[in-house]
Amino acid sequence: MKTIVIAGGSGFLGQTLNNYFTKQNFKVIILSRDPKSKNEIFWDGTTLGPWTKHLENAEALINLAGKSVDCRYTDKNKKAIYNSRIDTTNLLGLAVNLCNNPPKYWFNSSTATIYKGSYNKLNTEQNGIIGDDFSMNIAKSWEATFNNIITPKTKKVILRTSIVLGKKGGAIIPLKQLTKFGLGGKQASGKQKVSWIHEDDFTNAIQFLMDQNLEGVFNLCVPEPTDNKTLMYSLRQILNIPFGVSHPIWLLKLGAFFLRTETELVTKSRNVIPEKLLKNGYTFKYKNIQTALKDLL
Repeated sequence: MKTIVIAGGSGFLGQTLNNYFTKQNFKVIILSRDPKSKNEIFWDGTTLGPWTKHLENAEALINLAGKSVDCRYTDKNKKAIYNSRIDTTNLLGLAVNLCNNPPKYWFNSSTATIYKGSYNKLNTEQNGIIGDDFSMNIAKSWEATFNNIITPKTKKVILRTSIVLGKKGGAIIPLKQLTKFGLGGKQASGKQKVSWIHEDDFTNAIQFLMDQNLEGVFNLCVPEPTDNKTLMYSLRQILNIPFGVSHPIWLLKLGAFFLRTETELVTKSRNVIPEKLLKNGYTFKYKNIQTALKDLL
């Protein structure tokens, strides 16, 4: 039985991958600071330990570890966001290179937020404009750390993942609640692009990258982004909610303050295209936002 090791796999994306690869008859090992299930192994994200033995002969290592960016960007949180990504990536690189038979593949998370906000420019892996602010610089440092680690026996893949929509997690949960309470109108102008991917395509794409023996940087998102206004309208339509109060930018800033988060999570225009997945022949199961939401809701 082939093994998949998921670092930081206790959250929504980790559990989504856990369920998928378990059904594909893989043995899944989750590295967690707080193990709760039988396939979760303790690690602290900073030191080597017994967890490293599970990397031997593994099919793939998938690194999802990192403090959530859904918080206020205080100096303390900025440091934690940075360190939680850089330190764990360096640690995993050391562990991989200490293996006699290291994993065939190492998938390291990044984010589609690495690209500069855009309404018209289509950001592909080759031609995307990488910006310069806190979130984008975190992504750049994360990728640079990963790229600087040499793994002669392990193929490396950077996953620039967009917003993942799932039945039991991801952005759809709070948006669903807002809509049910009559607050599901557009946010800010509503024109900002929303790059997203259905949880099934997120898992299928990673399987596809392994099956096709691919490496490098890949955008994980649908071929045609939606926009915020369309997303919120689709949610109201599917949930049968006749109206939704819109959120001007001043209200978003006020709400973000009280919710201890940042407005960029909903106001940035993420216009990202999965050019390399498409060129290599990946076929999306869900490309239309309404079709995806009908399945998820």
